[in-house]
This record gives sequence, structure tokens and C-alpha cells, in this order.
Amino acid sequence: MYVYFYRFGRLMVDTGQAHMGPEVLDIAKDAGVNRIFLTHHHEDHSGNAARVSQATGATVHGHAQCRAKMATGYPILPYQKIVWGRTTPVAVSGVPDQIDTDLGPMIPVHTPGHSRDHTCYHLPDQGVLFSGDLYLGDRIKYFRSDEDLWQEIASLKRILDLDFEVLLCSHNPKKTGGKGRIRTKLDFMENLYGSVAGLYAKGCREKEIFARLQLREDTFTKWFCFGNVSMMNGVRSVIRHLKGADNRGNTAA
Repeated sequence: MYVYFYRFGRLMVDTGQAHMGPEVLDIAKDAGVNRIFLTHHHEDHSGNAARVSQATGATVHGHAQCRAKMATGYPILPYQKIVWGRTTPVAVSGVPDQIDTDLGPMIPVHTPGHSRDHTCYHLPDQGVLFSGDLYLGDRIKYFRSDEDLWQEIASLKRILDLDFEVLLCSHNPKKTGGKGRIRTKLDFMENLYGSVAGLYAKGCREKEIFARLQLREDTFTKWFCFGNVSMMNGVRSVIRHLKGADNRGNTAA
């Protein structure tokens, strides 16, 4: 899996994984980076924030929940440490409503779902969206165990209100047709959510739903990641939301 971070002027969006620390640091030092904006706290995005900040004096910015995670560090599974490496704790400042850049104003947009702190950054004058892990692909083969599909659908809809052509995803960037790609993923997510919800309403359990929808696992990924990443996690996320909605309805009643 490729991991991308982005640098323009003296500003960076994300910092890549710790295992690529020397290369990232060389780029940051050559550019005199003085500001870092994190899309979220996951180690493949924040892995070099502390290293770059210490070397260049750059301030690190992120959502409030990102700041809390980055302040003390957070546990990761063995596969995450092997593939990307551990994030070093660093002080993170808030994100202003508008960020002045060499390419015009950059607007943060809170887009939870993949993680609670997930934030995209929009350059409206350039038609560019730094989308972190909101996109990833037109169709998703697996989900993290803590993903919230309902929130992710809402975030995709929010992003479609913006004007952009270039989609700078952290793993699968698209130089053209970016908004269409977001719309295609939204269709996939809504169809998946609706299909799972329909079968759940009929009394089907998660394994039966998985089988009846003819979903498939990437077996190697599932076992290598100790089940933290799987297609079944998407089914479970929908069921969690439906159960939560039922509980909220019962409480209100």
C-alpha cells in the first residue's frame, strides 16, 4: 500500500509513516516546512509529525480528538508497528477555520467515519481536496473495526457540496474526476448500508447477511491484521448503528 503525504510551500498535509522517517525529514527540511496539518491520528499519517516538528520547528495542527490522541500516544497492533511504525507523541494545536497558504485559503472540513478525528482540507481556489482516508477507492474491500459507516456516508455527502477536481487521497490520489470518485464511493457505501440494513430488519444475523450479500474477505489481510481490518467489520458497523438507533428510539419513547 502506497502512503502519500503532501507538501506545498512550507506547509505539509500529513507526514507519512515512521518507517520512512529519514526520507520525509529530508523533504521537510529542504522546504523549510513550518506548518503540518494532520487529516487524522493514524500512524501512517502522523508517523513523522514529531520528527519534523523537532527538526524544523513546525507547528502541528489537527482536530481536537487528534490532539488528544497525539498528546500521549496510543496503542497499535503488531501489524501496524511492522508495516508503518509507531507514532511519537507530539503537541498538536487546533485548526483555524481558514488557513492562509501559498495557493489561497485552505478550509478544514471535519469528516468523521474512518476515524472520529478525520479532517479533509479544501483549496477552493485550486479545486483541490486533501481527503486523507475518506476516499481510498470506488469500492472498499475491508474496513477497520472502529469505522462508522453511517458517519462516513454523511461525510461523503458533506464533501460533495465542495467544488474540486483533484482528489489528493493519502493512498489513491486522483488528478482528475475527483468529485465523481467521491460520488461513486458514496453510492457503494449507501448500497452496502441499505443492503445490510434490509436483511438485518428481516432478522438475519451478521454471518447470514455476509453470505446472502455474497461479500468476500481478503483472507490474508484479515488474519495478518488480527481481524482489525475485514469486510465483516463493515457489516458489523451497520448493525451497531441500527442497534444504537433502536436504543435511542426506545429511550425517547
